[in-house]
Amino acid sequence: MVATTTIAGAAKEMLLAPIYLYQGYKVKRDTVRLPEPEGERHGRVKLTDAVQQITNDNDHTLSVMVVGDSAAAGVGSQTQQDALAGQLIPALQQQALGNQGFGQQFATLSWSVQATTGHTSFDILRRLYVIPKPSQPLDVMVISVGVNDTTSKVAAAEWQQRLEAIIAIAQRKFAVRQLIFARLPQMERMPALPAPLSHFVGSKAAKLDDILQQVCHAHDGVTYMATDFARMIDEHANGAPIDISVMFADDGFHPSSLMYGYWAQQLAELIAELFDPSATRSSTA
Repeated sequence: MVATTTIAGAAKEMLLAPIYLYQGYKVKRDTVRLPEPEGERHGRVKLTDAVQQITNDNDHTLSVMVVGDSAAAGVGSQTQQDALAGQLIPALQQQALGNQGFGQQFATLSWSVQATTGHTSFDILRRLYVIPKPSQPLDVMVISVGVNDTTSKVAAAEWQQRLEAIIAIAQRKFAVRQLIFARLPQMERMPALPAPLSHFVGSKAAKLDDILQQVCHAHDGVTYMATDFARMIDEHANGAPIDISVMFADDGFHPSSLMYGYWAQQLAELIAELFDPSATRSSTA
């Protein structure tokens, strides 16, 4: 039965292949090319006043690096302030005020963005080799990866090997205390992708995401962040029906500043939980 289902699925994909190719060509031709947002990609800001008797500034600084592809770079927003890293700053400041276990540990936040449009897992791995080794261990590295691997048709085994290598260098070279991988987006929801191409690409992304979850669960200090898109919709809708396209940029592919804001809020909650000694958590956020 399983073999019959597999054969039927493969036959269906073969029949739809010309449609996928045509739709893929049209999407590539017609989709607006959005630039990476302008603005600073690193900085240091006050996080909280709660820390007392600071003797070593580095001991009370939360260091966060956002690494990856166009989503990590903030494509879809006008400025870095409206992108993921930019909106993560006030979200972490809010968590520092509301979460005593987290807020009492850190007085300042040191943040940076190391991301480029189009980067695959291989490009990210290469970038981590090139970036200078920091003088102090990195508290948090957030990685957005997978969309470009999906569209470039990376093999499952190669994808897993690259993820393992990214984890290894992050923990060895950067001494990362908490490594967070964002889930791959549900690409079938992207307005830029028409059916049936959207379902085909979404299925490919889901398979890579399953492997990402398995790899994260196999390593200490590595967290898979199950970004909750449904929660974003509910919080924005506030009980009223909405068009989910507001969560996407003009290209119908990248997050809008609105989505980056909700994403940053969920990420800040996770970071605060990971650094709250009183928190009880599972390996999956």
